[in-house]
Amino acid sequence: MSSTQNLKQRLEAVNEYERTPIPKNKLKGWKSFIGTYAGEHTAGTEFVIGPLFVAHGASAGDLVSGLIVGNILAILSWAFFTGKVAVKTRTTLYYQLEKIAGNRFTLVYNVVNAALFCFLAGSMIAVSATAVGIPFNLQMPSLTDIYPNSVGWIITVFGIGTITTVLAMFGFNVISKFANIAAPWMIMVFVAAAVGVLPRLGITSFSDFWPVAESTIWNGVPMDGQSKFTFWHIMFFAWFCNMGMHIGMADMSILRYAKKWTYGFSSATGVFLGHFIAWMASGILFSLFLLESKGSLVFAPGPIAYEAAGITGAVCVVIAGWTTANPTLYRAGLAIQSINPKWKTWKVTLFVGLVTTIAACFPALVMQLLEFVALYGLILMPLGAVIFLDVFVLPKMGLASNYAELTKSHFNPAVGITWVITFIFCIGLNKLGGVEIFFLGLPGWFVAVFVYLLASKVIQKKTTNVSPTIPLTY
Repeated sequence: MSSTQNLKQRLEAVNEYERTPIPKNKLKGWKSFIGTYAGEHTAGTEFVIGPLFVAHGASAGDLVSGLIVGNILAILSWAFFTGKVAVKTRTTLYYQLEKIAGNRFTLVYNVVNAALFCFLAGSMIAVSATAVGIPFNLQMPSLTDIYPNSVGWIITVFGIGTITTVLAMFGFNVISKFANIAAPWMIMVFVAAAVGVLPRLGITSFSDFWPVAESTIWNGVPMDGQSKFTFWHIMFFAWFCNMGMHIGMADMSILRYAKKWTYGFSSATGVFLGHFIAWMASGILFSLFLLESKGSLVFAPGPIAYEAAGITGAVCVVIAGWTTANPTLYRAGLAIQSINPKWKTWKVTLFVGLVTTIAACFPALVMQLLEFVALYGLILMPLGAVIFLDVFVLPKMGLASNYAELTKSHFNPAVGITWVITFIFCIGLNKLGGVEIFFLGLPGWFVAVFVYLLASKVIQKKTTNVSPTIPLTY
């Protein structure tokens, strides 16, 4: 048997239970989720977000306090929202939403969802490419770059994209194992690199750190052309940068494998190792890079890490990009596959990997990452509220869950109304009220809750062939 045939057979054998609950014998222990979250969130994004906080002039006090509060809120959201829903339903976000909203709505939603995931994974492939390009003296993107700046950049991106896509095609098991191997090493490199450069910033003792942090690293002065970040920017960004994953319920696809809903607290390994230590560490590296390059606007995680930790730092950037891009591509594949259950997930993942790699060629994905992840969470958030309410709240109100499935309808108007009104409200608050995109998720969620409950009550009252469902135990 040829190696190609053997590979195809292995891919065909991958079963991700896209339209059925996870069997009990396939459930996983807490170690799988600790490694997955640590690997995904101590990753390529951290080499971008940490420096961007420096560029936006966050002060040291605002950064530390904002990250502590925001990360705790994010962990609670993963456990009490996504964890509970995922363990109760044991289904993917996409299949659960289809039962609630109908296949016509989910067709639109899944395409939007997959596109957002592709763009996010693409930004991580681009991050890895900045490290791979170091030996070839590849021209790196700057803060203002939008389009690819060389053929070499495109070739490098396609090489990284191919490897990332192949790993994602093998499903959750391979992704989880890869993350468990990579995560501990990456965290140590982040910390070691940051500690190693402290003397070059004038920090030679523990007591030196905070004064230098306030005056040199996070001095509260934004770079030219960048807006000013306060405690509230940091706190809401730390909470909502993964809003699509927790409040938006995308991590149902991961946590449906959990034996208990409390495994949602495993996200703490990701947010406090990645969204706290790694963001601060990469901010330190970027500050040194700015200091020694006299304010250069080149924004390339690979060279920044290489300057601090040599080849180890560059390799860490490559692996970090993979550990975020792999599960993100996996989610994108599930989103597209749910449109047509006859499609093989690995083939769909191969397709979205190609789209993702093409997107990764454009440096603007990385340079606008803060705004992009905020927008992506905002788009997915209303449907997360819908799923949570449908599973836990509607039965207690005497209303039916899984409306589209029960009525055999292709579209649940209550869901469409909720998504449109919530998004219009948030955009209006941004454009007319001047509220920045980082702050829109919280009021938007409450609007989604109110609209969906009201719309469901009105629509189900007019429907004769629907009866309340009995709440499931979990």
